[in-house]
Amino acid sequence: MATRTIRCILTGLGNIGRTLLEILPARAARLRDRYGVTLEFVAVADSSGCITCPAGLDTAAVVACKRQRRGVVELAGGDIQTASAMTVVEQGAADILLEATPTDIRTGQPGLSLVRTALQRGLHVVMASKGALVVDFDALAQLSDWSGNLQRPRLRFSGAVAGALPSVNLGWRDLAGGEIYAIEAVLNGTTQVMLTLMGEGKTYAEALAEAQRIGIAEPDPTLDVEGWDTANKLLILANAVLRQPTRLDDIVVEGITKVTPDDIHQARRNGGRLVLLAKAERGADGRYALSVRPTAVPAGHPLAQLGQQEAGIVYQSDIFGRTTALSLEDGPVGTAAAMLRDILSIAPDIHR
Repeated sequence: MATRTIRCILTGLGNIGRTLLEILPARAARLRDRYGVTLEFVAVADSSGCITCPAGLDTAAVVACKRQRRGVVELAGGDIQTASAMTVVEQGAADILLEATPTDIRTGQPGLSLVRTALQRGLHVVMASKGALVVDFDALAQLSDWSGNLQRPRLRFSGAVAGALPSVNLGWRDLAGGEIYAIEAVLNGTTQVMLTLMGEGKTYAEALAEAQRIGIAEPDPTLDVEGWDTANKLLILANAVLRQPTRLDDIVVEGITKVTPDDIHQARRNGGRLVLLAKAERGADGRYALSVRPTAVPAGHPLAQLGQQEAGIVYQSDIFGRTTALSLEDGPVGTAAAMLRDILSIAPDIHR
């Protein structure tokens, strides 16, 4: 099989970006032999700045640098030059932008400007962060193949909606040709862990402290516990899969801050389980009502079977019936893996 070298720019070297670089070496032979792909990183960026090397960076050295909590600009010297991430995206010789910078759902930055510029240049884009998609999905879609114009660069973001869970791909690709009646999903790991622990007898405060101790909850868990992280993911599903232009104001959002152990026990006494449910339901007018709220799902529902750190999604459609996917979300590996599958889905379309 002929091998194609794909030149990558990676912005963001936090848990997800670093993990992506960590999982690739053991898969290099498989990527080459099965998919005909070799990945070469010509630039990487973190909060310290951006380094670039046209001949390709030593990703093992980048990973070692990040494990030592150092900025990548410390690796500069010789053939490795420093530049701004935007300059590299604007001028660098690359095929694809891998965007994993921290999410800012108010401005979408820095990802929004980087992704927009990359698409305008004709670079394909794989995103792990949600911010740019939440703030301006339609503009990015119009610059990419989501516009319906397959001559435009590819934009993929399956890792932005619950990591390894194939939530986006399942809806827009695998249910193609069907009419989706409803989506029900559990998409947030923090609230899933907390509700499970509260069902085992812990108070809300105890459950939050435990979720923070094991590293699944942020020091400031507001976006998770108030439902906004789940709402962001539902917004992306609504825009990408349901093709219904959606802003956060279009979603009814209620988090878990008022949930009590009694609420959880009542759901279990009725044979079900309480989850933070993202839901899209098609009305008679063809539009989808969108909501995020604590919901008791019955015992026979697939989402009632989820474990403590699992995410899941259920699609209801006319010709495909009920289609379900569940995934164990254990750390950043799932999201990094989703970035890799998106790269491989784009690879056949990369023509230099």
